[in-house]
Amino acid sequence: MKAPAVIGLLGGMSWESSAEYYRIINQEIMRRTGGAHWARCVMVSLDFGEVAPLQHQGRWDDLAALMADSARRLERSGADMVVLCTNTMHRLAGDIEEAVSIPLVHIADATAQAVKAAGLGRVGLLGTAFTMEQDFYKGRLLQRHGLDVLVPSAEDRADVHRVIYLELIKGVVLPTSRQRYREVMQRLVDRGAEGVILGCTEIGLLVAAADCAAPLFDTTRLHALAAVDKSLG
Repeated sequence: MKAPAVIGLLGGMSWESSAEYYRIINQEIMRRTGGAHWARCVMVSLDFGEVAPLQHQGRWDDLAALMADSARRLERSGADMVVLCTNTMHRLAGDIEEAVSIPLVHIADATAQAVKAAGLGRVGLLGTAFTMEQDFYKGRLLQRHGLDVLVPSAEDRADVHRVIYLELIKGVVLPTSRQRYREVMQRLVDRGAEGVILGCTEIGLLVAAADCAAPLFDTTRLHALAAVDKSLG
């Protein structure tokens, strides 16, 4: 039997969701292979306290250099693929792909495949302000996968972003924030969203299927499962 490919996790953005990747990947490897088999993986974990200020200052060139260097560290450590454990930093997917010879497992592609498999064509998107407002994510969903993407209103986007950066990245889960997200998701459904993408890897810590009238697509889980698929071939 051919050995599984080594999964390279580029995490720490935040560690809360990176821990979920590690859990999901290992549980799924065990489920599929049986016995005491876990994932062959390596991780480079960054300090989000250094990353977040650069995001909000718009210093994407500095972040691109950091992502490229981190991806090269993964490759030198024996990784056969890069799994970037964050939606927002996929803004720099091209810089990562140029820096290494191993493939990047793109989180938007894994998510889009699940949405299309469910037979849906129009989805709402929650995430950081960068993910909801910039084109790197919405554009890929539309241009590569033909999905129509709705984002919340400006006020709702601000609240969604605030909860991520002030609460979820620190592992703080508040009932009031869950209710606020429920309201935001319902407004997306009222506008015609057939499903809602949880386009930040921490949002799954806050809301679950019971919180929305439409199907939810948890990018953390979908991305982790795509990494398992690639590892096991």
